[in-house]
Order: sequence, then structure tokens, then C-alpha cells
Amino acid sequence: MKLRTLPSRQVHLDFHTSPHIEGIGEKFDKARWQDTLLEARVNSITLFSKCHHGWSYHPTKVGKMHPHLKFDLLRAQYDACKEVGIAAPIYLSAGVDNLAAEEHPEWRQIDPEGRYDGWAKSPLKPGFIMLDFLSPYTDYLCAQIEEVTKLFPDCDGIFLDIIAQNPGCSIWRMNYMATQGWDAEKPEDQEKASEVALARYYEMTTQAAQRTNPDMPIFHNSGHIPRGRRDILRYFSHLELESLPTGGWGYDHFPMSAKYVENLDMDFLGMTGKFHTTWGEFGGLKHPNALRYECAAMQAFNSKCSIGDQLHPGGKLDESTYRSIGQAYREVESREPWVLGAKSVSDIGVLSSEAENISHRQNAADEGITRILLEGHFLFELIDRDMDFSRFKLLILPDEVRIDETLKSRLDAYLANGGRLLLTGESGLWKDGEGFAFDIGAEFSGASPFSPDFVLPIEELRGDFVFSPVVMYLRSQRIKVTTGQSLGEVFDPYFNRTYAHFCSHQHTPFREEPSGYDCGVRKGNITYLAHPVFSLYRTYGAVAYRHFITNVIESLLGAQRSLETSLPSTGRVALNRQENRHILHLLYANTVSRGGKMDLSGGTVSGAGLSLEVIEELLPLRDVTVRLRNLPPIGKVTLEPQGNEVPFTESDGVLELKVAEFACHQMLALVPLDS
Repeated sequence: MKLRTLPSRQVHLDFHTSPHIEGIGEKFDKARWQDTLLEARVNSITLFSKCHHGWSYHPTKVGKMHPHLKFDLLRAQYDACKEVGIAAPIYLSAGVDNLAAEEHPEWRQIDPEGRYDGWAKSPLKPGFIMLDFLSPYTDYLCAQIEEVTKLFPDCDGIFLDIIAQNPGCSIWRMNYMATQGWDAEKPEDQEKASEVALARYYEMTTQAAQRTNPDMPIFHNSGHIPRGRRDILRYFSHLELESLPTGGWGYDHFPMSAKYVENLDMDFLGMTGKFHTTWGEFGGLKHPNALRYECAAMQAFNSKCSIGDQLHPGGKLDESTYRSIGQAYREVESREPWVLGAKSVSDIGVLSSEAENISHRQNAADEGITRILLEGHFLFELIDRDMDFSRFKLLILPDEVRIDETLKSRLDAYLANGGRLLLTGESGLWKDGEGFAFDIGAEFSGASPFSPDFVLPIEELRGDFVFSPVVMYLRSQRIKVTTGQSLGEVFDPYFNRTYAHFCSHQHTPFREEPSGYDCGVRKGNITYLAHPVFSLYRTYGAVAYRHFITNVIESLLGAQRSLETSLPSTGRVALNRQENRHILHLLYANTVSRGGKMDLSGGTVSGAGLSLEVIEELLPLRDVTVRLRNLPPIGKVTLEPQGNEVPFTESDGVLELKVAEFACHQMLALVPLDS
């Protein structure tokens, strides 16, 4: 499909509206709509054809228009946008549709226990209902999509939402598994059937969206871009990285997603929300400073911007929301000359555990290493096995990346060309064999019988406050160093905690004598750590873990590390190349944890005992130093968009500069001497 350039300041406007609410769209005012969006510097807004409730917001011959809508609301919104040069993609709910489910209950997903599946597990609970893509529902959905593209052939894309199929046992799944000779009682065959349902969906809906216009942009949203699933990308014109920090994603999720998708050679945007919690929150507003930071982070990580909102049933855009969006988007607009077309500079490639194991949504190893590298201010990307390894000075395989012959061949070639490799936990072990796929310089004895155990790294790798063994809560692999260099000792507990023998509140203390096993080993270009350290950090967040891991990474990069900075661990840094110059981004926001047990009906955040990561004040940082290597000779450094020159020194290939003060976000343009 022909790609279009994504608008850079978008709004994703939800409009999931109950049939029991009257006066739909009656407060829509064309002039006010236009003025509000233009004042907020919005250049694209996603408008609704059909919502999760199943209602359409325009006359339709396929579905049903909302019972309390008396005019073509979508056409009115669309024409108002187009008249003032604002792009307008169109949204249809795909995976959930309560109206269709009520009229055709046989189309619903059924879980393996025979219960209706979806966000509402009981007829007595409010929530949305999931449909089975192997059922005739997909034909109905495609007819709706095709109708919209005929009504709005020049729209700026089709956005399809909630693209998920759980393993289940609907009549459609049971019949399909029977025709394939699969065993419906096996979870793996149920999973295969759900993948077939998804494949059917992608093929049919993409054809429907592009039947009228073969170049129609299309995006299928599942709340996460799955790393390693390149097979589905042919159905996408671009990517939208849904990532509401307060909606359950947190502030490190977006960088993790961006650092993978940037390698896919597809235009992409980040999608946050104006909500204090998550989607569907009326009257919920995060502080404008949070939106400012979130949009700055999108630009630093080479993304376009989108902010989620939900329109009141009356059809009037909320004044508070668009004042906040305007604050953020005026800054975004001012920075665009220094971000559009930029590409990141990286030292480290992380072979994604999610991509290797095709895990769903959350992956502790990937999340943990992302946090470690962001907090340690390393330049990195997440990659899959089909991407170019040779670009990186160091490859890290986090915690659970086992090795097959194909991957072994690629890694051998990388190592033969001087690359460095860091393996942790089960990474580096054969997938379908015994022992390690590489000579790590140690004898392998399988998984430890003890959990937790304790480690005391060698002095150069410890944190500055660690002088005795540190507890490691996840199970290690047993190694004894033979021809490599030990990175420290493992101390076993007296025994595992059981009903028969336990000690104190949590776990048994360590024996005073080392176990004889090592916590890590280095041989040549390969370093191995015996614990799943990235999953440990994601789960427990111990500073001692981070110091140990970052010291190991620093020792591997040495003088090849491109950037060092005095930013605190909560600061973020990015270095990008834009045409003939480099753009350095410094980010800082002091997040605080607020709230407690929540009672939210539906939505992404629905668990008890959660708190929210909130940004309110944007405190300034002063005298931030940055040291850069591997750059061409630099002639000028300027703060942008201010345009003020910054003094710097260059010695032995190291450029050093200091930023006297900044708050939230500061760009620095580094212009080569010969420009």
C-alpha cells in the first residue's frame, strides 16, 4: 500500500455512547469545533463510525445508527475538519460490539469453560462483549468498513480497534478444529484456532478497507505492537503505539515500544491520553505538565504524537482538555524542525525476549532491561532476530532467549566480526538440547535447587554500598568457572523455605561459605550472568541489582560507549541523527506514586491495590553534563528551539558540554565543523 506521511499532532477521539443517553451530538457546533482544534494545534483527529456499544454515528444500511442521533454526526465532524485542513481518520470498533452480540449471541466468543468471553463475564455486569472472528460477525464488520470507505473515500485512514481473539470453544472454533483434525481439549490447539481467527480477520478487514481505495491507510489496534510478529505488518500502513502511562502501561512502556518499531521502517506515532486514569474516564484530567512531558518523550524517541480524548455525548469538545492539549502541542510544533526524519543512534541491541518467545503483552525480561538501560542512560534498541546485528557494539539476550541453530549461526557471525554478547539466566542455553550453545568458560550444572540464593559480585562490579551477599529472588543457573573469569560468588541459603523448615519472615539467610558456584563469567567477547537479572529488576526494582548490571554493561562497552551524562536515573536521554547533524534530547520529570485501591468498572486499570504514576510539577535540573564519543568534529552546539550556543570542549575524541538548566525537555543540535 502507498504510505502517507502521518500528521504529527493527532487526537484520538473516543465516542463509546450508551443507547440510553439522549441528545447525541446536539451540542456540536461547527465553528467552535474548528476553532478549538486549531487553537490546540491539532492537525488530525480520529472520528467515530461505530463504537464498542455497536452504534453507528451516521446513516447506515449495514448497522444501526444510534437511536438518539438525529443527523449525520460523522459527516458534520468530518466536513468541519476537512474545511480547515485537519486530517480525519475514521474509527470502527472491531473486536467488541454489544449490539451485534445482543442480536447474534451465536457470534460471541466462548471460553474453554463454555462461558461467554469479553470484558463483561456475566450478564449482570456492565462491560463490552467480544466477538469471534471465525463467525459471520467478521463479514458483518467488513460490510461496515466497506460502507464507510464508500461514504468517505478521501478519509485519512481506517482505525480498527480491539484486535484480540482468546482461545475458546465457540461452535465456530469447534467446527474449525474438527475440520483440521485438531483436539479441541488441547490448549495448544485452541490457541492455534485463535490465531486462524485473527489471520482471517486481518485478511478480510484489510481487503474491505482498501477495496474502494487501494491506498487507504489502515491500523489494527490491540493496545500493543507485538515484537517479532512481522507476519502481520503487511496489513498495516503505519503503527500507533497505545501507551497511557496512568492507564496501566507506566512511563517506560512507550520508549520500549518505540525502540523496537523504529527498526521496522514504518511511520509511527505514540498514543497517550488526557485522562487521569485510562480510557472512558469522563471528567478525568491529568496535569498539563504530564502531557507536555509525554509528548516530548514521543519526539525524543522519533515518534509522531497522539493524545486520546473521549467526546461527551452532546458532541462538544471539552475546554479543559483542549487547553491542556494546546499547551503540549504548541511545544511539539516548535520542536518539529529538529525531530522530523530523525533516526536514533544506538550502542546496544537487545534481542527481545518477547520476539523470541512470542509472549503476550507483558514480558518481564524486556521490561526489566528497558528500565535498566533507560535509567543507566545507555543508547539502545530492541530488535528481533531478523534485524541487522552488525550495527551494535553489544548484543544482550535477556533472561530467556534460548538458542536454535539459525540464531546460533547469526550470533557466531556477529562475534566473529568483533561483536560483544551478554547472556543472562536461561539465555544462551540450547532450545532443544543440553547446555550452552557457546563456550562461556564455565561448567554448567543445571538450574539451582535453591531459591532465593545470594550473590557477591567482584569488587569492580558491585554497587558502591554492597559489601556482603545480596539476595536474588529468582532461580539461577549453576555454573563453575573453568577457562573464563569469575564475576562473583553465589551463596546458598541453609535451606529452602517450606512448612518443614523455615526461618524468619521471608527466607532463610545465606551460609557464610560460598557455594562454589559463580554468579557470572566472562570469556573473550561473551559475558554470562547466572540469574535472570532483568526479570529480577522488573519485579523487585532493587538499586543494588541495577548497579551490578549497569557496571557489567559499562565494562563491556568501555570506551565504545557513545554517551555518558550526569542526569539522575529518572532522567531520560536520546541521541538522534537528522540529515547532517545530531540532536541530543534530555528529558526529566519527577513522577510520584499517588492513589491506592481503585474501583473502576472496566477499562485498562481495574485491579485493586494499584497506584498511579503522576506528573505534576516539572522541577528544573541544573548543570547537567554530557560526554559524547564517536561523533564527527563538531563546529557548533545550540540549545533548541532557543537557538542559544552552548560552549563545549573536545579532547581525544570526547566532546563534553554542560546544560546550565532545563525543565522537562531540552534539545541540543550538534552541527559538524564542515557544515
